[in-house]
Amino acid sequence: MKKSKLAIIPGIIALIFSVVALMFFVIKLLWAWTIPDLFPGAVEQGLVAAEISWLTSFKLALFLGILTQGAKINSSSSKN
Repeated sequence: MKKSKLAIIPGIIALIFSVVALMFFVIKLLWAWTIPDLFPGAVEQGLVAAEISWLTSFKLALFLGILTQGAKINSSSSKN
């Protein structure tokens, strides 16, 4: 019984890494798809990047995660 529970842990870790990698890929894809269309002049002038790196995708995901957690905490404290 105990051994079967421990066998699940590597699968869970792999699933978490897969979801995180997919999230970074989606952020990179959405950036490359929307930003050049929304800000074509800024991209041409080099003010805004047309594509972002994996590290920038990680930073953006971290920022969005912190932002949504702050909004969640703010909305739960306003209910009281």
